[in-house]
Amino acid sequence: MKIFHLSKTWPAEEKYSLTDQIRRSSRSVCSNLREAWAKRRYEAHFVSKLSDCDGENGETDTWLDYARDCEYISVEKHAELAGEVAEAGKMLGSMLNNPAPFLLKPKA
Repeated sequence: MKIFHLSKTWPAEEKYSLTDQIRRSSRSVCSNLREAWAKRRYEAHFVSKLSDCDGENGETDTWLDYARDCEYISVEKHAELAGEVAEAGKMLGSMLNNPAPFLLKPKA
């Protein structure tokens, strides 16, 4: 949501490029995580959706770099948001490396 609100101030010519791309990727992190959670009955599906989530998180980080380089966000705001992206990446990496605790156990 921080990215959405921040991107409202970006130039109109970015509406269908940077603004749209960063909004889509940042939202996809959440939606893919939700899909992964729904698939936690099946390890391969769970991990696949987590992998998608991790990819979208990385894409968001790239778009943040562009926003900073185009001077749409300050270096400080970039550092703050990139730190949050990195933290989400660490959590996703941990889940990808050890999905077992998150999987639903079959009923006996």
